[in-house]
Amino acid sequence: MKIAIASLIVGCAAAFAPGAQKRTSSPSTTALNKFARYWQEDFTADNLPGIVAPTGFWDPLDFASKAGERTLKRYREAEVTHGRVSMLATVGFLAGEAVESKTYLFNGEVTGPAISHLPQVNPFFWLLLGAGIAKAEIARAEIGWVEPSQARFDQPGLLRDRYYPGDIGFDPLGLKPTSPDELNVMLTKELQHGRLAMIGAAGMLAQEAVDGKGIVEHFSS
Repeated sequence: MKIAIASLIVGCAAAFAPGAQKRTSSPSTTALNKFARYWQEDFTADNLPGIVAPTGFWDPLDFASKAGERTLKRYREAEVTHGRVSMLATVGFLAGEAVESKTYLFNGEVTGPAISHLPQVNPFFWLLLGAGIAKAEIARAEIGWVEPSQARFDQPGLLRDRYYPGDIGFDPLGLKPTSPDELNVMLTKELQHGRLAMIGAAGMLAQEAVDGKGIVEHFSS
């Protein structure tokens, strides 16, 4: 439990800290991706969203200085995607354990800590889960990546020039700002919460693996 709580505390201050980035170009309002041209012309390690006080651009292993623009974009794509998955995972941990054995889903037979839930479900669920993940990943690849047949052999995983990492067009509630400055703030918030969630999810996994108790069980005991 201490690991999970410490994981959440570590990033809480940074998750809500304001970021300060400079902007030197204006967005294209005619492109399919409204901000693609804007970021394409200004995508450097010095002014990426997610740079916040007090750490500034935190890169202790100096990955950014060794990466070109294309590699830097892939790094950001990976960070955003893993952050989103981790945010879903932390919610899933808490929600799944809070209602385990109390719902009609899976006949209420799934019990115990969240780390043990998936092995307990009907194998048919794995097929649905795998199909859903495959569909989502294929759609993301079609939006963001250059077709393998169109990319150089020495540039595998090449992102499209007009694609901003993480912008797959999924915004069912219409929350995406139209102002570049407001968009930058929202991107920073997403990154910070995703970073916190990655630490939190890792802490939850470690805690449950250590003592076999659920996170919710720790709070209620």
